[in-house]
Amino acid sequence: MADPYRVVGSLGSPYSMKMRAIVRYRRLPHIWQLRDAAIRTETAQVRPQLVPMVRFPDDGIWRVDSTPIAYELEQRHGERSILPDDRAHRFLSDLIEDMADEWLTKAMFHYRWYYAADRRFASWWIATDQLSASAVARDEREAFAREFNDRQVSRMAMVGCTEENRPVIEESYARILSALEPCVGQQAFLFGTRPSLADFGLFGQLKTLADDPTPRNEMIERAPTVLHWVRQLDDLSGIEGTWQADESQLSPAVEGLLQVAGDSYLPFLAANAAASETGAEEVRLTIRDKPFAQPPFRYQVKCYSRLKSLYARLDGAAKQRADAALEPAGCLRWLRA
Repeated sequence: MADPYRVVGSLGSPYSMKMRAIVRYRRLPHIWQLRDAAIRTETAQVRPQLVPMVRFPDDGIWRVDSTPIAYELEQRHGERSILPDDRAHRFLSDLIEDMADEWLTKAMFHYRWYYAADRRFASWWIATDQLSASAVARDEREAFAREFNDRQVSRMAMVGCTEENRPVIEESYARILSALEPCVGQQAFLFGTRPSLADFGLFGQLKTLADDPTPRNEMIERAPTVLHWVRQLDDLSGIEGTWQADESQLSPAVEGLLQVAGDSYLPFLAANAAASETGAEEVRLTIRDKPFAQPPFRYQVKCYSRLKSLYARLDGAAKQRADAALEPAGCLRWLRA
């Protein structure tokens, strides 16, 4: 048997959950490990210090950043790909996955650290995952939870999770749930009866939102099918499935998600890129008649550049099919910018 991949992460980390679900679905030999004190010591030289960390068996090198890792796994393993065969659908999957990673994550962070019940729940959960109950006294774990809570709350404005932005963030979460609810379920995914990278990107964020008290209650009330779909996505190693035909009608879920990209996420990326280019201290724009502002974020400049580059590579019939989906959603103007 080949040496396994080592996937190190946290149960409360959306990107860790995304990566674990991908290697499970792809049936790659792997070991899942919580990032405890021993593993922190082992991986102290890894940069940046983010989870998930994935150690590849052939070279022993740790990788970070879930999307590049997912693409490297595609290059190494041909079976059970999570990239749709059709190039148009593949681009739409890339766009939705990026929106989940960089926009839906604002809802994850907002709900987790804005509401008191969620702060209490999450901080103790993280302390429990990181500190051994047999080796660390309860009062020390409680102190760790308080310190972690305070640190995360202090970071909220940096990632755009402010009181001013709360209406935009909570509305985006509700719209994504509403787009998914009528269309997902057992063996029902965005681009066929098998999961794509977009499904896994959404899963990572929704898994956390489905665990924390306030967004979980919102999901139960607004989109109970999504809650159960998220549970199913955690381990799809038994799913076979097929991609939908190139010319077939896109799922209404895809159309609804593209609407969120066109009127919320892509305008934010464009404003963030413009602010970064000019050296502005603040990104400020209006999203669906509501104000939104945060400091510029360099990583999301790279995300925007990558999406425009991927779009520019489309040609022929694939480009026509992609444009037919992107134009009504208001995405094209931002991707052509």
